[in-house]
Formats: sequence, C-alpha cells, structure tokens
Amino acid sequence: MQTNQRLNPFPWYRSMRETAPVYFDKQQYMWHVFRYDDVQRVLSDYASFSSARGRGGDQPLSASMISMDPPRHRQLRALATQAFTPRAVDALAPRIQSIVNELLDQVMARGQMDVIEDFSYPLPVIVIAELLGIPPADRVRFKAWSDAIVSTSNTMGAGGMTNWQAQREMVAYFTDIIAQRRREPGADLISGLLAAQIEGQHLTTQELLGFCVLLLVAGNETTTNLLGNAMLCFTEQPEAWQRLRAEPALLPSAIEEVLRYLSPVQSMFRVAAKEVELGGQRIPEYARVLAWIGSANRDEAQFPNADEFDITRSPNRHIAFGYGIHYCLGAPLARLESRIALSAMLERFTTVRRAPDAEQEPLESTIVYGVHSLPMTFEPG
Repeated sequence: MQTNQRLNPFPWYRSMRETAPVYFDKQQYMWHVFRYDDVQRVLSDYASFSSARGRGGDQPLSASMISMDPPRHRQLRALATQAFTPRAVDALAPRIQSIVNELLDQVMARGQMDVIEDFSYPLPVIVIAELLGIPPADRVRFKAWSDAIVSTSNTMGAGGMTNWQAQREMVAYFTDIIAQRRREPGADLISGLLAAQIEGQHLTTQELLGFCVLLLVAGNETTTNLLGNAMLCFTEQPEAWQRLRAEPALLPSAIEEVLRYLSPVQSMFRVAAKEVELGGQRIPEYARVLAWIGSANRDEAQFPNADEFDITRSPNRHIAFGYGIHYCLGAPLARLESRIALSAMLERFTTVRRAPDAEQEPLESTIVYGVHSLPMTFEPG
C-alpha cells in the first residue's frame, strides 16, 4: 500500500467489495477477502481457515494463541482467560485512572499535546508493563519493538529496526525476565503463567515467550491506536465531541463506532486448511488468505451509511476485535482503558482541534491502522 492508501484505504475496500470481494493477488500469491460475511467466516471457521498452518519457525508469536488452532488454542486461552476475567480487569480501573490523570496533568498548562506521544502510547505501555512486572526503565523499548513487529514494510520501522530484529531482542529480553521470575516469583502475570499448569503440564519456555510478546504487542498497539483513532475522529468532527460532553452516557457507543470506523486492526492472516469455496471462488488447500477486517467494518450490507461516523449507531456488530475462538482476549481491557481515558479528556477539554499544518503520517503497516503522531490543541474546561 502507498502512504495515501494506508491513510485512507476505504475507497479501495469499497471497490474490492463491489468488484472482487474474494481476490487472488498473483504478486503476493495470496487471497484477499473484503466482505463482512466472508471475513467473519475466515476468522471463525478454523476447520477451513487455520491460524497454525504456515506459522513455523522459532519466532515467539508462532508459539502464541494467535498462531494456534484447537485443541491447544483452547487450552492456552483457558489459562490466559484467568488473568483477564471481568473482575481482574475491573480491578485495574483505579490504577488506569491514576495513570490517565498523571499524563493529562503534564499537558494541561500547554493547551496542546501530541495525542500519540503524550497520551495514547504511554498509557497502555505502562498498564501492560505493570501487569507483566516489567521495570519502568525498560518501557522505552516496547514501542519500537511492537511497531517493528506489526510493520509490513521491507524497511526499518520508526524505531530503527526490522521485524526480525525486534522479535530477536524481545526473545532475549523476556528469556531473562522469565529466568528471574523462576528464581524469584512475584505477583505479576509472568510469575502466574510460570506457576500455571494445563492438564498437569507447565507451559514451555517458547509458549511463555509467545504469551509475553503477544500481550505486549496486542496490548500496546490496539489501545494506542484505538485512542489515537478516536481523537482523529473527534478532531475531524468536533460536533461529536460536543455531543459526548453533553451526553457522556453515549461514550461506550462512541468507542464501538471508533472501533468500526477506524479499526485498529485492519487485517488478519489465515491459511486454507483444505480446499474451500468462498464468495464464489475456490481457494486451494495451503493457500494464504488475508481477511480485511477494516473493509468488513465498512460493508454497507451490514452497516447502513457505513462511511459515516455515528456515535449513536445501533446495532453495531463490528468485528474490530476479531470473531470466533480468536476474539481478542484483551478487548475488555482496551475498552476499559479507552473509556477511562476519553472520559477524563471530555471532562478536561471543552474543545479539541488538530494542530494547524499537522501532517498525518500513517503507520507502515497493513495490519494495524493508526498515525505516528497527532498534534492537537485544546481549551481546558
């Protein structure tokens, strides 16, 4: 994708839904899927579209839940779910509120901020780092690692490293952390995973590494871009901001609309587990398949006036967090962080505007949607 298309892929999505909803790209040697019903099937029909095939190698994400089919996926997810129960997530709310207040306190006197750098990046990084028991001084490396891993460009990412370098550094880092927790267990998530068992068996080191990398990347990128994309929407449509200030009960609905309208995750990869027919096309076994979540969430067949940002939209059956057995485990945490963060901003900022002459630079990724920076001015309330 070119820069302009990464920033605004939606006309291309619409064209593909209309003319080639299930399309074989001979250059990439990959099938692309664009319509809501077809994308939903690719994400949920694991007997036909595998998450595990084609994921070989020793990269940690290959040993994580995102790269597994049942029954192992079910076992690992049952284990991880214990750390993300509604009660466990809700217990994080006071700490998230504290972090939000600290971050906003630092910018209030300026009347301006970079939404990404000052707020939407540090918030989830701090939350995930504290969950994993990571020292604060080590957080600065997380952004470069996760950006490089979701990058789909052939060049180095904004952090100055390639996907392969990032995964190698993360493996070395978390291998040391896991060894430390084995010697001195704490109250953190890594210590809990070390102690946990599945049918009498402990997780392998590779599975533990997979958990750590997945939590860091997914927990960082999803919430950072959800918050950043929310402020992209609100700075472009200030009337929606004013309505939310007048009717704060609409905030959960507004967050769901951001998830649909500018989905933080735009695409997910699968491999055909057998020959399968989809959208009138016959996809052969072992074929690579890319399901375009960002396109599905703009499908007019599912969402009337799909290209309009409507904070009152109902129903809103978006699939921004995936669908089926791989539905995002951290979705409740992302929603909680976003609700607390946006509530605080709505209370503190009477108006929000994108800074004059601020250019938008999209992330170098077709996997996630977001911008590198979002300079914004505001009037304190």
